[in-house]
Amino acid sequence: MKKIIGFDLDDTLAITKSPISDRMAGILSRLLEKYDVCVITGGTFQQIKKQVIDRLNVQPELLQRFHAMPTCGTRYYRFDAADNEWKIQYANDLSDEQKTQITTALEEVAREMGIWCDNPAGEIIEDRHSQITMSALGQQASPEDKYAWAEKYKDIRPVYRDKVAEKLPGLEVRIGGTTSTDITLPGIDKAYGIGKLLELNGWSKEDALFFGDKLQEGGNDFPVKQMGVDSIEVRGWEDTAYALEGINAVS
Repeated sequence: MKKIIGFDLDDTLAITKSPISDRMAGILSRLLEKYDVCVITGGTFQQIKKQVIDRLNVQPELLQRFHAMPTCGTRYYRFDAADNEWKIQYANDLSDEQKTQITTALEEVAREMGIWCDNPAGEIIEDRHSQITMSALGQQASPEDKYAWAEKYKDIRPVYRDKVAEKLPGLEVRIGGTTSTDITLPGIDKAYGIGKLLELNGWSKEDALFFGDKLQEGGNDFPVKQMGVDSIEVRGWEDTAYALEGINAVS
């Protein structure tokens, strides 16, 4: 029997950058009665909290079973019911020098390739402490605009990633969410985060199940599947909801 069920966030549990639906909130709240739940994403802890945690209807004791792993698991948060607060378990943060190098490379290459947005919706480059993220249209762009951009530039994104990586030897450069490029310390991906989660909680790969929308080779969820964790690929949050309703029904 599985002990921990892990999830990507955008397009797996919710529409990109949007709160989970009432349906999904109810499903996850019930799931926590039987399983530990992890959300691992390239986004920040604040995004996980706003999109998922704040939508749950569970007692503090059950919330302790929720594992928040922002920035691909370079940070890990657990809820302490006694102190009624979320506490960081570890953080693999970038240095100030690395952050400057990354920010410069992201903008320089985007401008060279003609994909820098002059009228963004919010920040284009965001310092997430353990990760720097470039969101092509800005952090607050609408889901519709993001999906349209992702389709238009789907062949350009790998080229952009590779050109940025050439300028940043010794750092990990990945295609992230719908419009994002993520940069962390080397060796960091979702397999790293899930591996740390299992190690710190005394679980094995066989104890885990993972849902993601980018489990194909080259996708940012693929490393979890590659490490040997049973994984289910979904096309959107509705697929995930359908599968979880089945799990809740038989648990």
